[in-house]
Amino acid sequence: MRKLNYENEISTIETFISQQLKLAGFKNIVIGLSGGIDSAVTAALAVKTIGRENVFGVMMPYSTSIASSLEDAEYLAKKLGITYRIIEITPMVDKYFQLYEPEAGIMRKANRMARERMCVLYDLSAKLSALVAGTSNRSELLVGYCTQYGDSACAFEPIGHLYKSEVREVAKILSVPDKIIAKNPTADLWQGQTDETELGISYELLDEILYYLIDAGKSKNELFKMGYAESDVKKVHHLYKKSEFKRKMPPCPKIIT
Repeated sequence: MRKLNYENEISTIETFISQQLKLAGFKNIVIGLSGGIDSAVTAALAVKTIGRENVFGVMMPYSTSIASSLEDAEYLAKKLGITYRIIEITPMVDKYFQLYEPEAGIMRKANRMARERMCVLYDLSAKLSALVAGTSNRSELLVGYCTQYGDSACAFEPIGHLYKSEVREVAKILSVPDKIIAKNPTADLWQGQTDETELGISYELLDEILYYLIDAGKSKNELFKMGYAESDVKKVHHLYKKSEFKRKMPPCPKIIT
């Protein structure tokens, strides 16, 4: 894995956040707080950059959400001293499926939850004159572990260049609560769901393979020779390739002259 100077990275992110706000003509940021490490780090960086008075947190639990997720998100918001709000998304999500798609499976409902949260954030961004800060990390973005126009929808991604394992190191420097750093990562979209179970690989291993494939430009065969299991390398490569459409603007036809 690459070796980063994390203090320098934090400084770079602060500059990036300031530039994005200046370019858009905004001074406030709104962030969806899940109780997880990525949103915690994003919020802490925002506070460090523009001050707690300009950062707004939103918790958006669903009926099946883990109670401790909301508790951790509230704890973080209070620790950072930011204004926050809790908006229950269950009525909005359930009403649609009850009325129109009662046979929908769990994945469709999970995607609807993510997109409902996006709608809430963007409505509040208009009310608060704030930019929506994304909370995705590089690991998730590279394998498409996000809902298109859901949690992937934002004005900018402050930690989108950092792998999950690197986000953990930044979290330690920013004094993110230990219980948030240590918890098992989950999108909390259904009971018992965890990121690593859904991905089928640990973040530590995922980060290493992604780094060598994408940043270091090594081939799959080179990774096999380095000792990585063929099944793991092929899994990560497949996740990367099949999610390419999520990393691009929607395509449109070209003018024929």
